[in-house]
Amino acid sequence: MKIISVFDTSINDYNLGNQIIMESVYNVIDELFSDDFVFSLPYDGPLSRLAHEHISASNHVFFGGTNSLSSHMLKYTQMGFQLRDLVNFSSLTLLGVGWWQYQGKPDFYTKYFLKRLLNTNTIHSVRDEYTRQMLYSIGITSVANTCCPTAWGLTPAHCSKIPTKKADSVVMTLTDYNKSRAIDKKLIALLSDSYDRVYYWAQGVGDLEYINSFVKFRDRITVIPPRLKKFDEVLESQQCDYIGTRLHAGIRAVQRSKRALILAIDNRATEISRDVDLNVLERENMSGISEFIFGDYQTKINIPFVEIERWRAQFR
Repeated sequence: MKIISVFDTSINDYNLGNQIIMESVYNVIDELFSDDFVFSLPYDGPLSRLAHEHISASNHVFFGGTNSLSSHMLKYTQMGFQLRDLVNFSSLTLLGVGWWQYQGKPDFYTKYFLKRLLNTNTIHSVRDEYTRQMLYSIGITSVANTCCPTAWGLTPAHCSKIPTKKADSVVMTLTDYNKSRAIDKKLIALLSDSYDRVYYWAQGVGDLEYINSFVKFRDRITVIPPRLKKFDEVLESQQCDYIGTRLHAGIRAVQRSKRALILAIDNRATEISRDVDLNVLERENMSGISEFIFGDYQTKINIPFVEIERWRAQFR
């Protein structure tokens, strides 16, 4: 029996999108290590003595999803590791990890830190080509651009089942930490005028407060409780589209065979769209959003199955 440790980015995190990511990460782990022991670790704090013991005993250590890498890891990172952790830990394998925003070349500390932290004997899985090129720039070249694990099941057969025409209802999301009040107001108005019913899902802890601040539209919107299970219930019980700024809520909708348009507010959706043709528009493109709503749209996502298989094969 092998021991598998997973740094779980849904632990101690307000963003329910990380639950969507980690569900897919664990599906991959379960497929590859179905008879082995899997242990979950929090990702955002200094490693405890017990965590070091688990890591030392592990055959593989994975870090799951989200935009945890940056060009200045000392100033900003979504990894809790510190330099002292690297004394006993240099075996991390990335699984669907991305780069935080568009940045310049990684600094010396980041280069040193990542070269010490990442396992040199495995191929690392990153979510987009931008992230792979940033790692290449500091000499980390054993990297596969697999897209996010949440998209690995979006095969041509799956996508062919997704409706091409407008539904009567829509699920909307907004992002509390990246507001554009004037544009978001236009979006709410457009969706309210275009659909019989508008649902709103709060993926982040501040998203509900944000939608409630649009008092004029509040009675026209049905709020889905901030639970992934509740979001799934609406997706599975309603004929609905998805339009919103939350990337993984949009991918979840596609997973549940819903017609979806993700509105880009940073590099994450933009880069994934560039690689695999995920349906993404800039948030301010109201005419494009309207065209999606009332036009025919066939979901065609080009998942890099060769790269995914190359990454998977190393563990078989």
